[in-house]
Amino acid sequence: MSNALAIAGVTAVLRDLLHEGLIDHDLPSDVSNVKVTSEPPDIITTGPNEEDRLNLFFYQASPNPGWRNVGLPARDAAGSRVANPPLALDLHYLLTAYGAKSFHAEILLGYGMQILHETPILTRDDIRRALNPVPVVAPDPPVPVNGGILPGGFALLSAADLAEQAEQIRITPQYLSTEEISKLWAATKANYRATCAYHVSVVLIESQRAARAALPVRRRNLLVLPLERPHIDRVTPQSIATGATLTLTGRNLRAETTKVNVGGAEVDPATLAATTLTVVVPASLRPGVNTAQVVHKLAFGTGAPSDPHRGFESNAVAFMLMPTITVPATVARGADLVIAVAPLVERTQKVVVLLDDRAFVLPPRADGSPPAGTLTLRVPTDLPAKAYLVRVQVDGAESALVLQSDAVEPDPLKKQFVGPSVIVT
Repeated sequence: MSNALAIAGVTAVLRDLLHEGLIDHDLPSDVSNVKVTSEPPDIITTGPNEEDRLNLFFYQASPNPGWRNVGLPARDAAGSRVANPPLALDLHYLLTAYGAKSFHAEILLGYGMQILHETPILTRDDIRRALNPVPVVAPDPPVPVNGGILPGGFALLSAADLAEQAEQIRITPQYLSTEEISKLWAATKANYRATCAYHVSVVLIESQRAARAALPVRRRNLLVLPLERPHIDRVTPQSIATGATLTLTGRNLRAETTKVNVGGAEVDPATLAATTLTVVVPASLRPGVNTAQVVHKLAFGTGAPSDPHRGFESNAVAFMLMPTITVPATVARGADLVIAVAPLVERTQKVVVLLDDRAFVLPPRADGSPPAGTLTLRVPTDLPAKAYLVRVQVDGAESALVLQSDAVEPDPLKKQFVGPSVIVT
């Protein structure tokens, strides 16, 4: 495979191909001192001082549809690299001719198109010769393609590795419409000259990083099952506290070994049926939006029964994990209101403390701070002295308020919030 110098290497080989053709073939006597360059059109001089020139301008790289999925997936479930999939690119060029006199541009463009037509494939020898040139004498231009401007180990890359890639490079004319040509030249902000587009495919850029390799397979063990992927239709309740029970309703939920992935932690369901299951929310979750997913493990009859293989997985459904809080009875204005909160709150989570309808955003904690079980709010000195209902929002998940008991007011529409509350003195 080639490396990060591949794009520049292809451009250099194509430029060398056109330049060598100028030397090997006799052009008309009035076309002399022709330059072959690979520069952006906007920096090329045009007008009265225009020179005879063929310019190869690389304007776009696009993914190659045939190679783009080769080597995927590149990482396993733990995130470890298991393969180095190639970056497969198709390169797009504009071949433009400039002329100092009448018909020179047409002559040069026709010549350049003929050279590329007669060389539909860049051979490995052509690439090695262009990118590992022997010492030459002026006016032959050198082809300096190296990683000298790149950091670290990239500076030692060799562009000639392009010759060793699995697939050879093909050159194909690409006939653009008048609209496409006009858009390209408008983007370059240069004076238009006779142009032909070319599609060069394929360049395979591959990393040389170490990857994990699986051990040889000693015996094949097959397990044939009907495709019954679990699917969750509904989760209830939508907002829940740690330690409460979550109910998932759907289809194909039950299997020989069923787990529930709740916020990244796999737990056993409390009850299980084909269309419904319940699970206790683990204490390791953080308040805010979490997801639940049903996972079916597969036992192939080998290995430990407690370590089954990964099987079918359902869609992930979201639920809100509400924080629960405990507040002191009173707090003075200008003092710290310390609120105990469960589950723990991460440093990166957005926390808002609400006293009745007044919201106070807590500042972020210092980098590296561990998850916190308490929140501290400095009570403003101008806050009126009275009793306040206290709520905490963590990433949008809000703690619940307590209603008065039915013994006091049996009508639920007339019940009042009675806590948690704090008296500001």
